[in-house]
Amino acid sequence: MIAPKSLVLAVLVATTAAHPAAAQGGPAAGDPTRGAKVYESNCTGCHAPDANGVGPAHRGIFGRKAGSAPGFAYSPGLKKAKFAWDAARLDKWLTSPQAFIPGAKMGFRLADAQRRADVIAYLKKESGK
Repeated sequence: MIAPKSLVLAVLVATTAAHPAAAQGGPAAGDPTRGAKVYESNCTGCHAPDANGVGPAHRGIFGRKAGSAPGFAYSPGLKKAKFAWDAARLDKWLTSPQAFIPGAKMGFRLADAQRRADVIAYLKKESGK
């Protein structure tokens, strides 16, 4: 019989070996093709790659200063943000916009880490990065 501590250790080793990004504390590796599908089904009600809607346009978001897409009325918190979007910040944002930037207008959250990683990979590809 396997001791409980040995079983836990075996599961941890197997999990981190299968998902090295998780072992390093970073987001999972994303697939832009899957991300395009997730984006289409979850994001296009408010966003588009090239036009503002309820939410700002997304093409070029990687490296763009937060709260700076031309012609979009951002929340005060996003207007004051002092960072450019990258994978780690997008992951935090999509996990919980309100926790990341209090007062943010976006209420949608993408709870599944793999789906977030896929959308982020898609946005990165669409940004030419």
